[in-house]
Amino acid sequence: MTAAAPARPAVELAGTGLTVHIGRRRLLDGVDVELRAGELLAVVGPNGAGKSTLLSVLAGDRAPDAGQVLVRGRPIGAYRPRELARLRAVMPQQSVQQFAFTVREVVALGRAPWPAGPDPDAAVVAALADTQTAELADRTFLTLSGGEQSRVTLARVLAQRTPIALLDEPTAALDIRHQQLVLRLARQLAAAGHAVLAVWHDLHLAARADRVLLLAAGRVRAVGRPAEVLTADLLGEVYRHPVRVLTDPRDGRPLVLPDAPAPSG
Repeated sequence: MTAAAPARPAVELAGTGLTVHIGRRRLLDGVDVELRAGELLAVVGPNGAGKSTLLSVLAGDRAPDAGQVLVRGRPIGAYRPRELARLRAVMPQQSVQQFAFTVREVVALGRAPWPAGPDPDAAVVAALADTQTAELADRTFLTLSGGEQSRVTLARVLAQRTPIALLDEPTAALDIRHQQLVLRLARQLAAAGHAVLAVWHDLHLAARADRVLLLAAGRVRAVGRPAEVLTADLLGEVYRHPVRVLTDPRDGRPLVLPDAPAPSG
C-alpha cells in the first residue's frame, strides 16, 4: 500500500496577476505570488523592482490596477478592517509614528484588533523581550534611533499575533547582531506555522529563507529555493553587477559576494 503524500501547507495569502502602474510606468506587471503557512518567503530585487509596492498590495494598503489578492481564499476587500488586522500584521519600511507614545504603548497597538483578555499585556511583554526592547519600554518612541524604532515596530507586529506577517526591509537600519535577531525571529514565526514574507536587500539574509522571489522591473524573474534563485548568472543580470555565489559550508546555503571592480592602472 502506497503511503499518502503529506498535505501541502495551506495558502494563507495569494496574489494573481497583480499589476500597478503610475501613468505609463508599471510598478508591478502581472505578478503571481503564494505565501503558505509555515514558510518564510524572501522578496528580493534591485531598487525600483517593485518590492515595497508588492508588499503594500498584498497587505491591502494599496489596490492593484489589475489582479486580485486572496487571504485564506477570500478577496482581501471582503474583510472588514478589524477582521483583516487579526489575520495579517504589517511592518512598514519606515515608521509613520509621529506621536509621543512610549515604546510600550506603540507595541500595545498591536493588540488593538483583539478583545482584552485576562492578561492583555502578556503579548506585549513577550514581544518586547523577543526583540530585546524591554529596556526601552518607558522611552518615548520618537527619541529612539532608527534601528531601535525598527525593532519596536517589529515588536508591535509580534504582539499582534496574526497568522500572516509582512515585513518590509525589517533589517535595513540594524547592526549585524540585530539583523541576525530579526532573521531568527522571522524563522521562528515560520517554524511555529505562521506565513512570513520579508522584503530584503541583503541577499545573505534572503538565502536563509525557505523560498526566494526575485523581482526585476515589476516582474517575477524567478521563485524557488534559495539555491535555485540566487545564482551568479541570474543575479548578475538582474542587478547589473557581477557576483560570485559560494556555498556556506555550515548549512549548504548560497553566499552571495559582489565582485569588486578590477584595480585601475
